[in-house]
Amino acid sequence: MRKDKILLVEDDSTLSFIVQDALTREGFDVVCASNGEFGLKLFKESEPDIIVADVMMPKMDGFEMVRLIRLTAPAVPVLFLTARTALDDVVKGFELGANDYIRKPFQILELVVRIKALLKRNSQGITEDTNLNIGDSSLDFASQQLVIREEAIELTHTEAVIIDELFRHPNEVVEAKTLMYRIWQNDDYNNLNRLHGFIYKLRKYLSKSTSLELLNVRGIGYKLATSKQE
Repeated sequence: MRKDKILLVEDDSTLSFIVQDALTREGFDVVCASNGEFGLKLFKESEPDIIVADVMMPKMDGFEMVRLIRLTAPAVPVLFLTARTALDDVVKGFELGANDYIRKPFQILELVVRIKALLKRNSQGITEDTNLNIGDSSLDFASQQLVIREEAIELTHTEAVIIDELFRHPNEVVEAKTLMYRIWQNDDYNNLNRLHGFIYKLRKYLSKSTSLELLNVRGIGYKLATSKQE
């Protein structure tokens, strides 16, 4: 039976050894890189099921590595290991396509639980056509591109995830917690504020549509309404 493969990108050799050993004992196949540049190379060669990466690294940091990976692989789960605690850094990571993060120092058990959760969610994720069309708009999830009345809009990974969920449930209320769990695997208050920020940007994009409108459903979530259609 094939083991889930993890790409671990960490420049601290001691921590890398400890994490690799623990994850191997949990039954994972682990490949390691010591910087983002080598991590990018190993990603292309090994085709991992999930990426666990440090943020601050020599040659190429984790942010840049993930940005480049997301150009060709928008769906592979990414979990950042970071000593940074500033909210802006966390938001930047999610904007670039991270699915989760753990602050150092961390417990190995917590890391294992989060990896398994991301892999489970990804295995239950999008299996059907990733090209969706509603009214005068279309989403290509793989390339993270939204087209409205023939105008192409490049989305971040998080924006693409939100639009994908809304496009799959037109004229239905999508709960805010559903979106937060799909993006961040939790629905804490800080993530709710971040979600509001993404919705604000997406509403501006969709204002160009003549057939779609993104509505707030107070206290519950959001609805992609097609009421503009004739």
